[in-house]
Amino acid sequence: MSSDKFLRGAMILTLAGLMVKVIGSVNRILLSRLLGGEGIGLYQMAYPVYLLLLAISAAGIPVAISIIVAGFLAQKDYANVRQVFRVSLRLMACVGAVLAVCLVLAAGWLVDAGVITDARAYYSLIALTPAIFFATILASFRGYFQGHQLMTPPAVSQIVEQFIRVVTMVVLAYVLLPYGLEYAAAGAAFGAVPGSLTGLVVMGCFYRYYRKQWQTDAVKMQTPTGELVRSRVLIKSLLLLALPVSCANILVPVTSSIDVLLVPGRLIDSGLSVEQATAQFGYLAGMAQPLLLMATIPTMSLATSLVPAVSEAFALNKWQIIEQKAATAMKLCCLITVPASVGMLVLAEPISLLLYGTAKAGVAIMHSAPAICLLGLQQVTTGMLQGMGHTNLPMLNMLFGIVAKLVAVCQLTNAEYGIAGAAWATNINFGVTALLNIIALYKLSIRFSWLSIAKIIAAAAVMGAVAVEVHMLLGGASALATIAAMLAAGISYIVLLPLFGVLNRQELRQLPAVKRFFK
Repeated sequence: MSSDKFLRGAMILTLAGLMVKVIGSVNRILLSRLLGGEGIGLYQMAYPVYLLLLAISAAGIPVAISIIVAGFLAQKDYANVRQVFRVSLRLMACVGAVLAVCLVLAAGWLVDAGVITDARAYYSLIALTPAIFFATILASFRGYFQGHQLMTPPAVSQIVEQFIRVVTMVVLAYVLLPYGLEYAAAGAAFGAVPGSLTGLVVMGCFYRYYRKQWQTDAVKMQTPTGELVRSRVLIKSLLLLALPVSCANILVPVTSSIDVLLVPGRLIDSGLSVEQATAQFGYLAGMAQPLLLMATIPTMSLATSLVPAVSEAFALNKWQIIEQKAATAMKLCCLITVPASVGMLVLAEPISLLLYGTAKAGVAIMHSAPAICLLGLQQVTTGMLQGMGHTNLPMLNMLFGIVAKLVAVCQLTNAEYGIAGAAWATNINFGVTALLNIIALYKLSIRFSWLSIAKIIAAAAVMGAVAVEVHMLLGGASALATIAAMLAAGISYIVLLPLFGVLNRQELRQLPAVKRFFK
């Protein structure tokens, strides 16, 4: 395995993630103009149910498959690699079919019982059911390629899936709008079906392309034990690895629900009117947190690429390689997230004004800035633990983080701290989870260079000072001043890294985008 393979994979997934986000943003704008608030509301009543079922069926399986496949590949056990794919494909087809049927049967009950408050959302629920089947099977393909550390096929399929989904959503919403808002919303929901089906076709084409090479490898190397692992054993292994990951994904909306259920009420109790509390919550959830999620796309991609890389070394009991990859991932995580956090911290109001046309979200953005670094640490350390087969530990640590957030929201969202307290509750959530992950890694004898991280923080601090100074020199009131400050900050950070001894020539050679300049 080449030394920069998982870094290249992370870069590919990052680019794909950014493209998917951009396409999704365009979709939100177009769909909002077509359907308006009421139509979007019908769509949003059905879509969380779909996401919940996907979290149950498909969220953990790619991780589980990539772990097991990478382990067999490390041992050159190609026959069992193919066995994993066959078993997981059949398993996921069954799970997807069962959940799709369950949604069809439960859709009426969800409306009648008042779980879905508007009966018109029934059509959107039904429209989403085929997508559950296709998306669940698609997850097994993506996990299989990730186990081979081939990130281009999953990345391409994500982009194609999102593009087809968005085009179909907009076209069907436009065509069906004259027949009623409920049908237009259902048409938008149905976009997930051709999207996931197209993604599945793309992955199938990639599978056919790579299958010949894999078959050749399988002929060269027979199973060391002379036997294939039994399907029942593989299914048990897949479920044991996948279930904690699925549970962790289910906890994500639970975490968001804490904000929705508690923060506005706490703000009202602190003396704000309903309108003021709603506006403050909008600044946090609708303006600050999307920036946080966008900034951590690279670290999420890094974590995804890290899982099979660590799993491969773990299967061969090569702890030195595991420590090397863990250290590299941690350093890259800090290189990306620390300057992003500092930039958002010192330019919070200008960024709010530039992106949203108001400086009022500045407080929420500023106090949410540390969450970029803390969430990045949580993601990368989760990838390390999952790669070593400890998928249950990140899930348990997330539970502790949620409890800490619950307490923090109640204590900090008050008259003294306001929306800043709610932002810090999120910081505490990610910080507790990341800290517990790091402690778990230390117990597994994984160590990090805290001196390197300290140097990154120092370089980012100087970068922040440069950003503030440039912004003030240019008047500080225009979009041009903000953009210039961000550019100056980025350039100064790149220059400062080698000066502070953060990156050396050998490390630069490992980066796929710049290694050609250091031959």
